[in-house]
Amino acid sequence: MSEKIDKKGLKKFGLTSLAVDNATSIFILTFMVILFGVSSYINIPKEAYPEVNFPQIFVNTVYFGNSAEDIESLITRPIEKELAGVAEIKKVTSSSSQDYSLIVAEFNSDVEFDAAVRKMKDAVDKAKPELPTDLDRDPEVIEVNMADAPIMTVNVSGDYDNEQLREYAEYLEDRFEDLKEVNKVDMKGVMEREVQIEVDLQKMQALRVSYGDIAQAIGQENMTMSGGEILSDDFRRNIRVVGQFENPAEIKDVIIKSERQRPIYLRDFATVNYGFQDQTSIARADLLPVISLDVIKKRGGNVITAATKIKEIIAEAENGGLPDDLSITLFNDLSIQTESLISNLENSIISGVILVILVLLFFLGLRNSMFVGIAIPLSMLIGFVVLQAIG
Repeated sequence: MSEKIDKKGLKKFGLTSLAVDNATSIFILTFMVILFGVSSYINIPKEAYPEVNFPQIFVNTVYFGNSAEDIESLITRPIEKELAGVAEIKKVTSSSSQDYSLIVAEFNSDVEFDAAVRKMKDAVDKAKPELPTDLDRDPEVIEVNMADAPIMTVNVSGDYDNEQLREYAEYLEDRFEDLKEVNKVDMKGVMEREVQIEVDLQKMQALRVSYGDIAQAIGQENMTMSGGEILSDDFRRNIRVVGQFENPAEIKDVIIKSERQRPIYLRDFATVNYGFQDQTSIARADLLPVISLDVIKKRGGNVITAATKIKEIIAEAENGGLPDDLSITLFNDLSIQTESLISNLENSIISGVILVILVLLFFLGLRNSMFVGIAIPLSMLIGFVVLQAIG
C-alpha cells in the first residue's frame, strides 16, 4: 500500500493504519500464527541432512574369474550400448577391473529422478540377453539417497553363540520395524546358515554321477506345487503337493539317478551338513561377538521421534525381555546431532530477539522495541507453517 496524507498533513502508511484500526483482529491473527506455528514446529520432520537424490545412478556387475579386458567386452560395453538410448542421461562413465564392472550414469538436476531410475533399470534388463549366462547375480542398479542412510546403529554383544545372539538381535529388529517411523532394519555381523554337501569324488565317479545330476535332482525335489482341484461333496478343493525340505537331513535321501532299476541316493557318496557360510568379516566389542542393527527411517519421518522410540524399546528390553549380561550400545546416533542443530537454532532465535529489543530500546522505547522483537519469531513461525503446508 502507498503512503497517504491525512487532514493534519501527516503521512500515513495504509497497512499500518489498517492494523491499528483493527487491533482486535490483529491480536487474534497473531494468536493463530503463534498456535499454528508452534504446532508446525513441533510436528514438522527434523533432519540433520536433507533427503536429496544425487543425480547419479550406479550399475554394478560382478563376474568372477575374468580379466579387466573381458569384463569390458562382455559386461561394460553391452550395458553402455543400451544406456545410450536413455535420453535423460547426461554423461556415462565406466570402470572395468578384475571381476568387476562399474558404470556411472549422470543426469541433469531437473530430471525426474524416479522416472530416470525406471528407464535405467529397463535399459539394463534389455542388455541381459547379451551378457554371459553364468553370472553369479544380475547387474545391480543402485541409487544414492541420504534417506537410505541409517539414523543409528544398535550393537548387540555378549558371551553367546551365533544363534542365541541372533535370536536376541531379531527380537529387537522386530520391535524396531513395528515403528511407523522406521522403514527397515539391516542386520550385520550375523553368520548365515547354509546346507553343505560334501561328496566323495571317487565314489561319485564310480557311480557315474555328475555335479549337474546332484543339482538337478535336489532342485526338482525341493519344491511345492499345485496339484489342481478335486470335487468332494459338491465343493471344489485345491490340492497342494508339498515337497520342500523341512530338515537338512532329508536331503541325503534324495534319489540322484537310477542305474538298472537300482536307485542311487545322495547318501551313497556324499554327506550333508547344516553349517554356516564362510565369514568375510569379524566384529568384536570387549572381545565378545557383535551383531549390528542399522535402523533406516521412512522418508519424511522425524529422526528425533524415531530415535526416542528406539531408545524406549531398548530400555524396556533391557529391563524385561533380554538377559542382564547382554550389552546393547548405540553408535552413530544422528538424533544427537539433529537435536544439537535445533538447540542452536532456538538459542539463536532467543538471543536475536533479546539483542534486537535491547538495541532498539534506546532509540524507540520499550513498546516499539517489543513490537519489532516479536516480529522476528512470528515471521519464523509463519515460515514453519508454510514449510509444513507445502510438505
